[in-house]
Amino acid sequence: MNDLSKLTYSKIKEGLGKGEFTSEEVTSSYIDRINAVDSKIGAFLEFNPEKILASAKESDARRKSKALKSEMDGIPIGIKDNICIEGEITSCASKILSNFRSPYDATVITKLKSKGFLFVPRTNMDEFAMGSSTENSAFQTTKNPFDVTRIPGGSSGGSAAAVASGMVSTSLGSDTGGSIRQPAALCGVWGLKPTYGRVSRYGLVAYASSLDQIGPFGNDIHSVIDVFDSIQGYDSHDQTSAKEKSFNVNHVKLGSWKGLRVGVMKTEDTQASPSVAKRYEELKAALTKEGAILKELDFSLFKYSIPVYYLIATAECSSNLSRFDGIRYGFRDEGQGKLEDLYVESRSKGFGNEVKRRILLGTFSLSSGYYDAYYGKAQKARVLIKKQYESFFKDVDFIFQPTSPTSAFKVGEKTKDPIQMYLADILTTTVNLAGVPAISCPAGLDEIGLPIGMQLTSNHFEEEKLLSYALMLNEFPETKIHLPETIK
Repeated sequence: MNDLSKLTYSKIKEGLGKGEFTSEEVTSSYIDRINAVDSKIGAFLEFNPEKILASAKESDARRKSKALKSEMDGIPIGIKDNICIEGEITSCASKILSNFRSPYDATVITKLKSKGFLFVPRTNMDEFAMGSSTENSAFQTTKNPFDVTRIPGGSSGGSAAAVASGMVSTSLGSDTGGSIRQPAALCGVWGLKPTYGRVSRYGLVAYASSLDQIGPFGNDIHSVIDVFDSIQGYDSHDQTSAKEKSFNVNHVKLGSWKGLRVGVMKTEDTQASPSVAKRYEELKAALTKEGAILKELDFSLFKYSIPVYYLIATAECSSNLSRFDGIRYGFRDEGQGKLEDLYVESRSKGFGNEVKRRILLGTFSLSSGYYDAYYGKAQKARVLIKKQYESFFKDVDFIFQPTSPTSAFKVGEKTKDPIQMYLADILTTTVNLAGVPAISCPAGLDEIGLPIGMQLTSNHFEEEKLLSYALMLNEFPETKIHLPETIK
């Protein structure tokens, strides 16, 4: 049997449908691949091959008896460690939740189960999704499959690296300020951040509730389309879930670039490295050649996105993480003292430095005397950013820009300078502030062989159009990336 882990998601789906191989054979290939390379990558925090194989055998039995749940029945999918699966550890890569087993399934897990996907939990992440490099995990640092001396991006770096290294063909992550799109770009895979409210957040451990959104990674565009189609839709368990008309996967198709209005940035405004800027210019030229009409947009307001994002996100994280007190669940310090000492010691020892930094910043911005000056002003600026997008989409069909200003940086390069680390999200945070959908698409390699990603952004609930544009961009030879088969 050939190594099936080398196949794209589409080839896996097609081969299962034609009976060329079984789910058990696919799963065994992924297990072999995980055993062979994850010691170098560190994508998974936990891995139970017996359980995954048992699920694969159940899928094969359904296929044999013609009782398939869907065309995707039997395809393994990686799950980020902040998405609850009943009976499984959900630690958010934090010591404070290292012994927490979820009593229920997240809505996205329920939906994926109904389609027959096989779960491969848990992929590593920045603790409580706070980070841009997956160096903030309490347990391990995930590495980039293209160069293990470099980061895979974050906070969903484990999910991105697992796909890029062939340990799964698709995975789930969460995106608060770029945490799907940025690691997708740095690992050379596809990553979609849906419209806020399009995918239920029920069962996603919250970082910043008004910004978080679950979305898929994949080693081809079709995996992102299928997984998004499987998990999207209204959910009564989530009060922020949108009752928009359902996404229709049949409306995602190749079209013509001719006459499409594409919003672009001035290259100098992207703050991109020379290699990323060069590829951006090449692809803008390719779009023009195909008949697209490029319109340069005024992104000057977006220079405020990082401070606005971090004030809002940290304020919400300060509130959300107050529930982790050492009393009801999770880590508890067993030292002697007053009740207040239990809170202080449990949180001090349970949370990592970056989480504590953001809690302190958020608590400060919400405190008496500072609320209006910082948090209140940030919320007003957020409204302006949202209105800016609304004006953009009156003039263009979608926006085309780099996902990350640089390719993957070295492990440890920015850990001592939080501001430089935060600036890694400069091209992605506005999408979350406005709640619009965006996808990072592979866009080739730079001069030292590291992936570059390009981001497409469309208006609220226009995922059908957005994914069609991504499908069309996939036809350009400049976007092709061969994922690494050998991890050095």
